[in-house]
Amino acid sequence: MKWKFEKGKTFYQKMFTKTVQNMKVMNNDVPQTQAQTFYFGWTPTKVEGDKVTLEQSIEGVTMEIDIGGNKISYDSTKEATANNPLADYFKSLVGSKFTVELDTKDMKITKMEGRDDFLRKLVAANPQMKSLLETILSETALREMAEPTFAVIPAKEAAKGDKWSRKTKLAMGPIGTYDNEYSYVYEGTTGDIATIKVDTTLNYSPPQEAAGQGGLPFKIKAAKLKSTSKDGKITFNVKTGLLDKSTVKISLAGELSIEIGGTTTKVDLSQEQESTVETISTLPWKK
Repeated sequence: MKWKFEKGKTFYQKMFTKTVQNMKVMNNDVPQTQAQTFYFGWTPTKVEGDKVTLEQSIEGVTMEIDIGGNKISYDSTKEATANNPLADYFKSLVGSKFTVELDTKDMKITKMEGRDDFLRKLVAANPQMKSLLETILSETALREMAEPTFAVIPAKEAAKGDKWSRKTKLAMGPIGTYDNEYSYVYEGTTGDIATIKVDTTLNYSPPQEAAGQGGLPFKIKAAKLKSTSKDGKITFNVKTGLLDKSTVKISLAGELSIEIGGTTTKVDLSQEQESTVETISTLPWKK
C-alpha cells in the first residue's frame, strides 16, 4: 500500500459527517442532528522523493442542522441558498486554499500554510467569534485535522493481520481537548482494494481555567464522557494509490457541568457520529 502523487493531477474527496445528539438539561431533552458534507480538491504541486507539497482547496460545503425541530440548511453547490448566520459562516469556507507539506515516510504533515487568509474570511463573516476561531484554528489544529486524510495506511509494508496505532491531540481552547487513538488491523487485499479495520477511542478533557470562554456563552467546568466505536473500515485502492473510502463510527455518552451566567448546570449527553471520506472522480455539480 502506498499513496501515489502525480504533479498537477488533482483528486477530489467527499467528507460526510452525521451527528445525532441528545442533551438532557434539567429533565428537558434537547435533540440535535447535524449533517455536513465537505468537498476537497487536492493538487500535488511538488513531488521530491519522500516530500510532497499539495494544494488543498475547499470546493463545496453542504450542511443541515435540526435543533429541537428548528432547521437550518446551506448548500454551496446550488445557486439559490438560504440566508442565515450559519450559512454566512459556511459560505466563507468555500474557495479557501491551503498549502500542505507531507512527509510520506511517516505520513506526517510537516507544514501547512493558508491559515491567516482562512481566518480573515471566517472572522469577516463572524466578527463575534474572532477570539474563539483564532484559538481553535491554530496551525497545529489545522495540521491535526488534515493529517488523517493520508495517515489511513501504514507507513511501511504490512502483512495480513499486522496491527499498528496512531494518536492525535486536538486542543480546542475553551471547548476542551480531544485525544484520539486509532487502532488498525490490515485484513488483506482483494483485487485492487486493500481493507483495514479501524477502532477509535476518543478521550475528552475539559478546558483549563485559563482558557476562559473565548466568546462562548457558556463555560465547560467538568466532564465525564466515554466513547465506543464500531464497524470502522478503510479501503485503499492499491492501483490508483488513493483512498477508496473510510468509515468511522463513534458513540459518546456521559455528563458535563456547564456554567452559564454564574450558574452551573449538569448536562447528560449522548451522541452518535458517523464520518465517511471517499475519493471521487469529479465534483458532482460539475458533471
